[in-house]
Amino acid sequence: MNQNGHDISSLYMDDGYLFFSVTPVEVNVENDSIDLEMRIYEGKQARINKVTVVGNIKTNDRVIMREIRTKPGQLFSRADIIRTQRELAQLGYFDQEKLGVNPKPNPVDGTVDIEYTVEEKPSDQLELSGGYGANQLVGTLGLSFNNFSARNMFKKGAWTPLPSGDGQRLSLRAQTNGKYYQSYNASFTEPWLGGKKPNSLSVSVFHSVQSNGVSFGEGNRQAIYITGMSVGLGKRLKKPDDFFTNYNEVNYQYYTLDNYVGTFLFNNGHSTNLSFTEAISRNSIDAPIYPRTGSTLTFSLKFTLPYSLFNNVNYATASIAERYKYIEYHKWKFSSSWFTKLAGNLVLNTKIQYGFLGLYNRAVGPAPFERFYVGGDGLSGYALDGREIIALRGYTNNSVTPRNAAGAQVGGTIFDKYTLELRYPLSLNPSATIYLLAFAEGGNSWLTFKDFNPFSSKRSAGGGVRIFLPVFGLLGLDWGYGFDEIPNDPNANEGQFHFTIGQQF
Repeated sequence: MNQNGHDISSLYMDDGYLFFSVTPVEVNVENDSIDLEMRIYEGKQARINKVTVVGNIKTNDRVIMREIRTKPGQLFSRADIIRTQRELAQLGYFDQEKLGVNPKPNPVDGTVDIEYTVEEKPSDQLELSGGYGANQLVGTLGLSFNNFSARNMFKKGAWTPLPSGDGQRLSLRAQTNGKYYQSYNASFTEPWLGGKKPNSLSVSVFHSVQSNGVSFGEGNRQAIYITGMSVGLGKRLKKPDDFFTNYNEVNYQYYTLDNYVGTFLFNNGHSTNLSFTEAISRNSIDAPIYPRTGSTLTFSLKFTLPYSLFNNVNYATASIAERYKYIEYHKWKFSSSWFTKLAGNLVLNTKIQYGFLGLYNRAVGPAPFERFYVGGDGLSGYALDGREIIALRGYTNNSVTPRNAAGAQVGGTIFDKYTLELRYPLSLNPSATIYLLAFAEGGNSWLTFKDFNPFSSKRSAGGGVRIFLPVFGLLGLDWGYGFDEIPNDPNANEGQFHFTIGQQF
């Protein structure tokens, strides 16, 4: 009964031989040698008769049954049972430590009933957080309903406090620091569009305003308005294996600048960012909160149309506002995370990340949007230009980021990051999962590809703790020490504390 399924018992069990047994018999003992004879009884192949689920009080049976790999009429398969338990854990609705399976064989007619036992746990989340950016404190309130049911919204008695049980995800989020900044977004995900295949649909909309605090309509008001939406379709693939998924998304953002100074390369005008994303990922981790085995791999390409190749704009004489009226770029990212069980629940997590922002036309130059900012806790507060904040513990926020001749951070067009993290749990209780960690990591970012050196990393090490509370999500506190100095920023490295909420490094 090897967990990886490479022993003789597992091979028989995966081919329906539920009643299989093997008995070792000593047939000869001579001096220091023993001859063993393995006497195998195969029996009949067992077929599955009934499949039931018990213990779910909130999640609908059909949401669970569509993840189950053992179907009535199929040959019994131990591997399918193990995979089913993994899929149920990935839903995030059940306590992964209490998932169980009870095969009930009937040797008389060669069938077996399979009963899966689950125990519900809270899955909705409340986000209350703060971030500091642009010399301002920003507060965030977010609600994530991870087992939502849209079809029961108008059903009497379903609001307890919200309609739930269909496995959909509804997220509402707002950020503000008062009259200077407001941001609102909402998203909805249906993981099984149509209910028959694991094809997901995601829709999100958002709107944000940042100003100098002057009321709308007054002459000295400085503001930027951003409105956008995205629509994505995901599909579970069958090849190379069914751990792979494919995701496609269309994302639209419209920027309006009104006397806005200090963040962009122009102060007045409009800019459009219409992008398309293609992502291939593979996820084989055994549990979402505290994985012990498996890996995640993601390769994505995000790109816009090459407007400069057909819009007849002379970029040698074009104004900056005209140059960036339609943002163009292609953005490549790769990440991998491997989990290895060392002993008991002691786990080693190895992670690699790369990102590259490319251009179509050298006359246009690299896009000022969508750049990489490396360093710190990874909490951005807010970001107006689509930037990606890459955490690097042991350094202050965004400190490992290229600067221009004036000393201002302009973001990198390429970055890398490498992490080794040793984890050990103090509690695997679903109401409060707690684990300690020790880490060593390194990363860097560069302004141009020709400057890229994958072996030139800003290194750090330290330790921390993670606490997963169903209501708030993942909370973390780390202390890291940066070993490498940052030019012109003497306080950027050495000892740093980092607080995180709702994310993993």
